[in-house]
Amino acid sequence: MSRAWRSIAGAVAALSVAGQAGAMPPVWVVKDKNSEIMLFGSVHILPHGLDWSPPALDRALKAADDIWFELPIDPQSEAQTAALAGQNGVLPPDQSLFKLLPPKDAELMGKLAVAYDVSPALLDRLQPWLAEIALAGAAYRRAGADAASGVEKTIAAMATPKATRKAFETPAEQIALLSGGAMDEQIASLHETMRDMDEKPDEFQVLVKAWVDGDTTALDREALAPIRDATPGLFRRLVTERNASWTKALQARLKGHGHTVVVVGIGHLIGPDGVPARLRALGYSVTGP
Repeated sequence: MSRAWRSIAGAVAALSVAGQAGAMPPVWVVKDKNSEIMLFGSVHILPHGLDWSPPALDRALKAADDIWFELPIDPQSEAQTAALAGQNGVLPPDQSLFKLLPPKDAELMGKLAVAYDVSPALLDRLQPWLAEIALAGAAYRRAGADAASGVEKTIAAMATPKATRKAFETPAEQIALLSGGAMDEQIASLHETMRDMDEKPDEFQVLVKAWVDGDTTALDREALAPIRDATPGLFRRLVTERNASWTKALQARLKGHGHTVVVVGIGHLIGPDGVPARLRALGYSVTGP
């Protein structure tokens, strides 16, 4: 869900001291008689050297019988995701993204391509959803942030080898979600991301500081409200429906026994429609924000 990410110029230096003393990203703990699930909301791409792991998460990882991610965290899945994005994210030969966009958006995309050293010819061949990811990726690289420093890869390396790795989705399912939106919906999402990259160069810094501080109100405002307001259909497909599906999977897990850690994007855990709220509504004991 690249829509949540903004330009990160200047973020690295600030993030090294971001957050209030003692503040940590939020965790939720779900319990029944025989099971315990810790829910941890991730930021998928982070600058190097950011101290973010709460002690409660470290303890849970040591005790975990299984760890759930959105996608499998392994080189094969990464390669499959990239290949599927390439297969599903390119426009037909007779189409041009610059021509599909409103003139002002086309002008802005050209401006951002120059600013972030992205080939305009490459962007012109991409569907809006993949062009959005390409621009966001360029902004990450400019600031020294990448997936290798993100939560999922860090946790996958930290976790005990005895813990079974599981995933809610396959690469094919996730690419289908990203690429399946109507063209006007994709263009609207690209518009919002480009506007923020142009007008709010510190927005990623604001998002990560809110995450490090455990400020779920600010996280909802910065990560969820823009996509919820600008593209409600996209929000329903990428957030609401996935939250419902993952809640069902965790219900099934709670019928067993043992200790589980769940690591998914922070936007899936906050607010009245998040996974913790859904599990509370089903009668489970849930501690956390």
